[in-house]
Amino acid sequence: MKQVAVRELQEKAAVYLTGSESLAIEHNGEVVGFYYPKKQSKQEEVDRAVKQLSETVQQIMARTGMTEDELADLFDTSKPFPYDIDS
Repeated sequence: MKQVAVRELQEKAAVYLTGSESLAIEHNGEVVGFYYPKKQSKQEEVDRAVKQLSETVQQIMARTGMTEDELADLFDTSKPFPYDIDS
């Protein structure tokens, strides 16, 4: 659990309140409260993972010039792998 002063919490509220770390909030060196972030739901985790996968696929296609179908073909085990992996 991270200890933060009230002033720091005010200045960085957006960062702390969207984070996943629990906080002990202090005023004049004494703990005056606690902040426990809500755990993400399973759907939120799935949505985040899908978004991350989509961004990664877009980056791969941009870097390699591949189309989405060409990239998908790399994962189709019924098709021969188009690259020499031994070199």
